[in-house]
Amino acid sequence: GGSAGIDVVTAESVLIEDEAIHLIPTTSNGPLGHGLAALLLGRSSATVRGIFVQPGVIDADYCGVIKIMVHVFSPPLQIPKGSVIAQLIPFTPQVPTKSNTAPQRTGGFGSTGLLTAFVEVLSASKPTRLINLTLNDFSFQAEMMLDTGSDITIIL
Repeated sequence: GGSAGIDVVTAESVLIEDEAIHLIPTTSNGPLGHGLAALLLGRSSATVRGIFVQPGVIDADYCGVIKIMVHVFSPPLQIPKGSVIAQLIPFTPQVPTKSNTAPQRTGGFGSTGLLTAFVEVLSASKPTRLINLTLNDFSFQAEMMLDTGSDITIIL
């Protein structure tokens, strides 16, 4: 056993005076190494202090300063340089890469490609569709019902 996450430290002091989302640079940079990606999550101690860290993904090919997306519940709030308000939860990406020579990305906080969206008109009848789910060599096909909520989509 051991810690699931690696703490990240804020690189500068920030005074947050509104409820907007702010980007706070850390002292950590990508790429993370060893082909790892990571989830960037808030520490519970930050949430107790009224600092909400928006979750993010740091891709294995990201190069640059890792930034924390935060908003506060009760501004104004000072976040001092050297604060530990977030942590990286590393994982091995499972999405196949297009090529081994793909350039490393330095952007972040923007689109990394074309938007892919599945669009279906939903009504009270809750339509069903033939769905193919595939992972590696395993494939599964079934007639499934589509349903949606205000912020989620469910495939049953």
